[in-house]
Amino acid sequence: MENLKLVKKFVVHPEKFKCRRIFLSNIDLGLVAYQESVSFFDPPQISFAEACEKLYSALGRLFVHYDFFAGRLVPSLEDGQRLEIDCNGAGVVFAAAETETKLSQLGDLMAPKPEFKQFIAFLREEKEEGLEMEDMPLLFIQLTQLGCGGVAFASRYNHCVLDGVAVREFQANMAALTLDKDMVMIPNPDRTVFRARNPPLINHPHYEYSKPIQCTSNSTFMQSSIYNRTHLIHLPPHRIASIKKAAVRDGKMISCTTFQVVAAKIWKARSLAMEMEDERVSTMLFPVDCRKRVVPQAPIGFSGNALIPGFARASVKELKAEDDCVLVEKVKEGLERLGNEYVRSSIDWLEVNKGVPCREDSFSLVAWWRLGLEEDEFVWGKAKSNTPVSLKPGLVYLLPAPTGEGGLNICLELPNDQIREFYRLMMEG
Repeated sequence: MENLKLVKKFVVHPEKFKCRRIFLSNIDLGLVAYQESVSFFDPPQISFAEACEKLYSALGRLFVHYDFFAGRLVPSLEDGQRLEIDCNGAGVVFAAAETETKLSQLGDLMAPKPEFKQFIAFLREEKEEGLEMEDMPLLFIQLTQLGCGGVAFASRYNHCVLDGVAVREFQANMAALTLDKDMVMIPNPDRTVFRARNPPLINHPHYEYSKPIQCTSNSTFMQSSIYNRTHLIHLPPHRIASIKKAAVRDGKMISCTTFQVVAAKIWKARSLAMEMEDERVSTMLFPVDCRKRVVPQAPIGFSGNALIPGFARASVKELKAEDDCVLVEKVKEGLERLGNEYVRSSIDWLEVNKGVPCREDSFSLVAWWRLGLEEDEFVWGKAKSNTPVSLKPGLVYLLPAPTGEGGLNICLELPNDQIREFYRLMMEG
């Protein structure tokens, strides 16, 4: 961090808000954690002071519609063991900062790296660990001017409020308001469509979740970051095409998507590179948007969490022995099983077991490239890139490749010897 300096920091309150409580579903309650991302922009045509003023003005209007984002988490009035959102207008934190760091000094802007921490440096509350939940803002925003005149826009938000799809709409609305345009989509934070049944009815085994006591000492989910580092592997278009061709070669599968074949390849390559024992069961999770998979469907503009973990699982012995098409089919099954009844059963399982996403010999594959967070036009320009600030243990990101190159970037954390084997397995066969 080269002479990082705070210019100003204050709380933005909605211009008006409606006092009420918002129910949080079991999906939401499994995501009470902060997510951080950053977007980079070339030097704008307006001054940094003007950009800050435009953003500040836009936020006041934005939180009239997203007043729940300006609220706080509190114990539920109906059940003190649950959390809900108190729409009390407490506000969100906005910080403006300056750094001498230039865009050219940051290198690759497409994937998480430690240098990006400076762009969220002022997005933590003092002595945050000791704060009560109801004192914590649900959203922090930092706009930073770089030494070259470029801009970094970073956010830190509590994931229980919005999933990636809703964040995409939230950011599109914010961008439009900075340009004095109308809202793109009016948010609807009503999550009752994802309320558990009473009594709960669990009709399926739910391998996508673990009970809290099931996380064992030899689990490969929570690996230490002390000896691992983040790696970025580019999967070019011709390699994706060859992986697809291999999956349909024997005629057993007519078609498959890029996500399905790349996911199956990553699942196998990661499990083998980590030298997992043959009898262990490897589980790959992948978030699936269930807004339109439930009956009735979630309302238009649904602003909450509707991503249920799809999964593919097999023993390592199977992963070694089976053809590519079989593994791709397991990924497809993981997507297709998430119909209304399965989703309802999943929510009811969480109601009974208070579990978490599977942590036993598992990882989550997140298709970040599908979010399109780099597509919005703000008053200070269009983003060059958008990326998570850091890579959390147990996650693998599929990120967009640099403009002009095509394909995808795979971002994951493994020791150097394992990443070499992972790369070999992804590029061969």
